[in-house]
Amino acid sequence: MVNPTLPVSLLSSPCTSFQLSSVREAELERLEAARPRGLGSREQGLVLRMARPPPPWLHAAFLLLWLLSLGRAIEIPMDPSIQNELSQPPTITKQSVKDHIVDPRDNILIECEAKGNPAPSFHWTRNSRFFNIAKDPRVSMRRRSGTLVIDFRSGGRPEEYEGEYQCFARNIFGTALSNRIRLQVSKSPLWPKENLDPVVVQEGAPLTLQCNPPPGLPSPVIFWMSSSMEPITQDKRVSQGHNGDLYFSNVMVQDMQTDYSCNARFHFTHTIQQKNPFTLKVLTNHPYNDSSLRNPPDMYSARGVAERTPSFMYPQGTASSQMVLRGMDLLLECIASGVPTPDIAWYKKGGDLPSDKAKFENFNKALRITNVSEEDSGEYFCLASNKMGSIRHTISVRVKAAPYWLDEPKNLILAPGEDGRLVCRANGNPKPTVQWMVNGEPLQSAPPNPNREVAGDTIIFRDTQISSRAVYQCNTSNEHGYLLANAFVSVLDVPPRMLSPRNQHIRVILYNRTRLDCPFFGSPIPTLRWFKNGQGSNLDGGNYHVYENGSLEIKMIRKEDQGIYTCVATNILGKAENQVRLEVKDPTRIFRMPEDQVVKRGTTVQLECRVKHDPSLKLTVSWLKDDEPLHIGSRMKKEDDSLTIFGVAERDQGSYTCMASTELDQDLAKASLTVLADQATPTNRLAALPKGRPDRPRDLELTDLAERSVRLTWIPGDDNNSPITDYVIQFEEDQFQPGVWHDHSKFPGSVNSAILQLSPYVNYQFRVIAVNEVGSSHPSLPSERYRTSGAAPESNPSDVKGEGTRKNNMEITWTPMNATSAFGPNLRYIVKWRRRETRETWNNVTVWGSRYVVSQTPVYVPYEIRVQAENDFGKGPEPDTVIGYSGEDYPRAAPTDIKIRVLNSTAISLQWNRVYSDTVQGHLREYRAYYWRESSLLKNLWVSQKRQQASFPGDRGTRGVVSRLFPYSNYKLEMVVVNGRGDGPRSETKEFPTPEGVPSAPRRFRIRQPNLETINLEWDHPEHPNGILTGYTLRYVAFNGTKLGKQIVENFSPNQTKFTIQRADPVSRYRFTLGARTQVGFGEAVTEESPAPPNEATPTAAYTNNQADIATQGWFIGLMCAIALLVLILLIVCFIKRSRGGKYPVREKKDVPLGPEDPKEEDGSFDYSDEDNKPLQGSQTSLDGTIKQQESDDSLVDYGEGGEGQFNEDGSFIGQYTVKKDKEETEGNESSEATSPVNAIYSLA
Repeated sequence: MVNPTLPVSLLSSPCTSFQLSSVREAELERLEAARPRGLGSREQGLVLRMARPPPPWLHAAFLLLWLLSLGRAIEIPMDPSIQNELSQPPTITKQSVKDHIVDPRDNILIECEAKGNPAPSFHWTRNSRFFNIAKDPRVSMRRRSGTLVIDFRSGGRPEEYEGEYQCFARNIFGTALSNRIRLQVSKSPLWPKENLDPVVVQEGAPLTLQCNPPPGLPSPVIFWMSSSMEPITQDKRVSQGHNGDLYFSNVMVQDMQTDYSCNARFHFTHTIQQKNPFTLKVLTNHPYNDSSLRNPPDMYSARGVAERTPSFMYPQGTASSQMVLRGMDLLLECIASGVPTPDIAWYKKGGDLPSDKAKFENFNKALRITNVSEEDSGEYFCLASNKMGSIRHTISVRVKAAPYWLDEPKNLILAPGEDGRLVCRANGNPKPTVQWMVNGEPLQSAPPNPNREVAGDTIIFRDTQISSRAVYQCNTSNEHGYLLANAFVSVLDVPPRMLSPRNQHIRVILYNRTRLDCPFFGSPIPTLRWFKNGQGSNLDGGNYHVYENGSLEIKMIRKEDQGIYTCVATNILGKAENQVRLEVKDPTRIFRMPEDQVVKRGTTVQLECRVKHDPSLKLTVSWLKDDEPLHIGSRMKKEDDSLTIFGVAERDQGSYTCMASTELDQDLAKASLTVLADQATPTNRLAALPKGRPDRPRDLELTDLAERSVRLTWIPGDDNNSPITDYVIQFEEDQFQPGVWHDHSKFPGSVNSAILQLSPYVNYQFRVIAVNEVGSSHPSLPSERYRTSGAAPESNPSDVKGEGTRKNNMEITWTPMNATSAFGPNLRYIVKWRRRETRETWNNVTVWGSRYVVSQTPVYVPYEIRVQAENDFGKGPEPDTVIGYSGEDYPRAAPTDIKIRVLNSTAISLQWNRVYSDTVQGHLREYRAYYWRESSLLKNLWVSQKRQQASFPGDRGTRGVVSRLFPYSNYKLEMVVVNGRGDGPRSETKEFPTPEGVPSAPRRFRIRQPNLETINLEWDHPEHPNGILTGYTLRYVAFNGTKLGKQIVENFSPNQTKFTIQRADPVSRYRFTLGARTQVGFGEAVTEESPAPPNEATPTAAYTNNQADIATQGWFIGLMCAIALLVLILLIVCFIKRSRGGKYPVREKKDVPLGPEDPKEEDGSFDYSDEDNKPLQGSQTSLDGTIKQQESDDSLVDYGEGGEGQFNEDGSFIGQYTVKKDKEETEGNESSEATSPVNAIYSLA
């Protein structure tokens, strides 16, 4: 019942006007007539003022308050005993889906199950007419259920039973209805027979292979395969559309290698039907060649296929529209033809694509937006582009909605004489209509009920009686669907009952928070009160809080809270009570904790853990090592208050945790054990004492209790050989952040007493931590609590902001005040705001959180904001005024008069006109330029058209520079205005070319050295020519160590990509620098060095120094002389043998075959020649001048490690030699730069 003595502030507050029906006005008159009389003078004055004709908005306010004041519905407990005892109207619990498609090979099952007391009976309608199940032998109904079973084992056609079915569940209290279930039989028709002629198409042309599957129920899944059941490879060029057709953006000759067959898979029958395959015949001017298809960018030019701008294959034209229902998936598709194959990009006009719901499919040809909402409506467009150009297609998306619930009616259980209401609110597009029914019949044709009133989407019940029981149906529908909901009204009169076990015994730990439950049930809803130890006063407020469900919470258990608690539930039919015995136990605390210890290996260590606990609870003390359960071995001894480790070893090092626990709580204490290796005993005894963290302070005491201060005194713990430097005092309060400790203050280590400044209305508890150079101690045990008296706040919340989250609101936020600044109970905030320019009166609201949203604001206007703290003791100081802004909307105008000036080949200068401030509709963050490279001024050069952007702050003028452009290219540019909401409309598109620039470095610069006389150079054209290439410039220089030769410069034509140089000597290396040129100048160069010779060893500085040192040694000089003498002797022997006959048989020594043209073959000998450059017999001279050896078992290869001999210009052999025949070890390991005696003999011969 509405209290007519409303506050004047409510009566005078602005409200939206409503048109009231005569029924509602009559209800208000009835309420006024029922108002209690005998009011005081103030109330009488208000009634007299109300006697005048009230404004319309006041009627609406009264009705709204009256609806909110209706009695709350009763909830039936899930207790089976109560469920079975109470009578209930029927409720549908299970039913088939609205569109029920069945397999024709199986029996038909239409589900309908319901519950109620008594159990409901069932009947069905088919196509809105009674369905007589008894007359059809194939139809039966399951026992204790309304589920229909249609059996076709004895024959019959399932199609005969198609139609719309509805189930009715009825008992003596009402009738519940199922949805209208549309029964359909699955169909999978055969593909029509057809002869398909070969499809003839010109190479490069677009092609669509239509599938046209037979209409099935449900629709089949389409996929394409060859007649040999090989899947068709799909890519950006060839892909299947959503309609099942196969699209070729351009046909290539390799598409003839297979045929194409459309396949349809039907879900219910699990069958796949295949269409006759298509055969392609591609007309081409070039024969098929795999090599022409290996490089996709050059594929079309290699095949002689003319390039074409994109055009859309699906959908047709430049614009189309699409409708989608809310909650469904939106699928937009664009398939384009063109040469090269176009790329597809998607955009939404006036905004971004929803990143959390949008995804691209089918190689970017399809855009899917899941779970569509009204915000997804608008214009989308797809952009198809290749290097020849681009086109777009705009799709206008309209989002409609089948009905969806805003407030679904719920079962209403009332007591006799109570009031209630059923609400059925739904939304949709178009707006759905609401129809009420009772027990399956339209409400208009039902018997009149004076206790029931229909007000649109709400049915109001007044003074309900047992006869008011019924089941109401709400049917809300529009052209896209319907919703049907059942809600029964049940009237119960049940005396109070307790649902929990009786006489419970609960044990809790001192100072903890606990809750005593007392579940109950009754109709009318009983009132519940708590009592302690049989006392007459009701427990609520202070340390106690009673919840609506009857639970009693004790915020902090004290010793005096122990006792017997009684909960009593009462209604007009009686009362019920239950008792809970509460015992308060002392907490488990470790008062002597294990300490960190540093011990030597082999010694004995003891870790203490002394525990204080409630003697009535069983205590268990266990140990953990490194947070894992500790295995007590033979070297360990566990006692009640300690752990002893004998003969400590390195593996005992780690962290040890003592865990003291009872069945109600536990406490932990941790210490670390460090084991030192054996070492000599130090001479300084003080240095041998290990330093550790201090012990915790103890015996905290509060004295000198004042309104805003208190003195805290403590006894210091042992400093463990390191003096205490500081004491840190922490506090904890139990209102805002119970259990969280905060730093309060810090004092020198020389004091053990301090006066602490306190804030009003805080229930303080303190602890102390000692600090030395090693670390901090464990916190002390907390002190007793001390609550300071309250006061009005002395400050206001900080960081007040006003920002719009939508275009028509402003969210006011602030940092809430903490416990030490609240100063009193019920801290709240008075939020005030008004338009800055209008200087209108302040709007205000009281908020308990840290934010408030002002709705229905204009777009981006400044507001003055104030947030003031208030508690039960008063208000805080007058707050400062903060300027905030309402939400932004997208900008409405684009920059105009855009002028572009080319600065150089990679940068342009922009100038534009500033937009008017009223078109920004928000804070002007920046002007943004979107630009993209449309094409290159060089023919047949593919470029990326990826959009890039440049930003220019809105407060820094109307000029800017766009840099990092590609030279010698055509660019397009658009500009937008950007605010906090996003981009505004695009400006007109500007086009501009960039002049030539210098080219990038040549690609893949390769150096090959086929022999010791030549070097081959090869390179590819620059990736970015940046203009018309005029040639290449090569600079190279020979170097040997730190010695550099003369630099040589070579210039080449733009088509030359190879060059060969002749080496001056086989030892030097070369450094090459190559760059391309345009008319602008020399571009970026690439530098490479020729590879080092195979046997070249670059000496290090250390090696060179060693050589210099060895050369001055006497033994080294003697060794060199001995080698020179040996060489001289060998030369003399050689000359003596030569002078004896001039012919020397060698065939016995070497297996080198002599050629048939050799005139000396007959006697098996040959003459040594005095010509230095004549090659040895059995060798051949290669093109590069080196001597290659023919097959020989005793070749020079056997005398060198590298396997390849080298000759100097005088014909001498360079390299190490190794005698391999008849020897196992390597002899001689001379430097590759020294000439061996054998080489000397060959050169002289």
